[in-house]
Amino acid sequence: MQDLDYFKKLAFDISDSIIAWRRELHKIPEPGIHTPETQAFICAELDKMGIPYKKDIGGNGCTGVVALIEGKETKSKKVFAIRADCDGLPIKEETGLPFASTNNNMHACGHDAHTAIALGTAKILSENADKLEGCVKLIFQPGEEGNEIMPGGAKRMLDHGALMDPRPDVITGLHVGMVAPGTKPGTFNYRKTALMASMDKFTIKVCGVGSHGAYPHKSVDPIAISAQIISAVQTIVSREFSAFTPIVISFGSIHAGTAFNIIPAECTLTGTVRALKSEVRETLARRIEEIAKAVAGGMRGSIEFDFTWEGSPPLVNNPEVTEEFRKVAEQLFPGEVFEMAEPVMGGEDMSFFLNEVPGTYFFLSTCDPEKHKYYHHNSKFDIDDGLIWKGTALFTAMAFKWLSENK
Repeated sequence: MQDLDYFKKLAFDISDSIIAWRRELHKIPEPGIHTPETQAFICAELDKMGIPYKKDIGGNGCTGVVALIEGKETKSKKVFAIRADCDGLPIKEETGLPFASTNNNMHACGHDAHTAIALGTAKILSENADKLEGCVKLIFQPGEEGNEIMPGGAKRMLDHGALMDPRPDVITGLHVGMVAPGTKPGTFNYRKTALMASMDKFTIKVCGVGSHGAYPHKSVDPIAISAQIISAVQTIVSREFSAFTPIVISFGSIHAGTAFNIIPAECTLTGTVRALKSEVRETLARRIEEIAKAVAGGMRGSIEFDFTWEGSPPLVNNPEVTEEFRKVAEQLFPGEVFEMAEPVMGGEDMSFFLNEVPGTYFFLSTCDPEKHKYYHHNSKFDIDDGLIWKGTALFTAMAFKWLSENK
């Protein structure tokens, strides 16, 4: 196998192309599982590289793409997989960038960079396939961002065979931006265990009896009941779990009523739950429903409860694969690789892939706090795309090294 610095140089040499791909993708963000323009762009670039692929993986309008690069024959034919999410968000961009989106959507989470990094990896791998001792599968996935369409892209692509024919032996992925707070631009950040939390949605429909606002005693007020439910549910975190157990319960919306002087018959609450362990996730779902039902019943109302189990589970890295990643990363970028002391409570549906195949997911910091003051999902979010070639260098080197050592 070539020295790893060889792949670092190749990635740096095509950094202009990686930046150009990112900026073209940045102009055409598409939210959700249906990203036809993005898919067309990916497929056109893969065609130029001569890489075979399958598209529309995921069914029912899901525009996932799976590409396969085959190296020289080996007895075991091991498979190394790389996943890149490629969807945007329904946010109107306010960055003022010359390549800003004009379609009222935005790549406000860096998925344009993820896709460009994967395309750069594909280019280097395909041009060096004669040195590759196995196969590399590239998974371009829409529908990572949480939205009203469940399940998202990862689960849909899995259900439609994204990991089959051939099945990967390991899988990896990354996220750009400033996911790990306080890190320097251009550095890599990893954890050998739980890295990100589950991401679930719950809905509580509070049912009461409507009335004139001047005669509240004739009502069963669902707004008053909802206020008590919100307060009571928050005690789950503070009174039912250790202070050292990472948990988040957040209410995101309250919808009720049509006029200031009418007590409505219903009030609907929605929120999200984040946890790092599946058993904690299950307990939270059960307790939110029990508390909401008890509070509503005690105030003469009732509830209808829904917990969306199709949200992503906790993202847990494989320790052995992560250690192999660390060694490669530190060899390529000495002094720029750091282990995170704590996980983050954001969710990532890469967890579905990691539940199926051992692998690792890591962060590449691409934001300078002095220049990029806006966090992910903000209308002014931006990155230093001059750093994203590092992701391509690491993916490429990891693939070659892992395949050469696991024949």
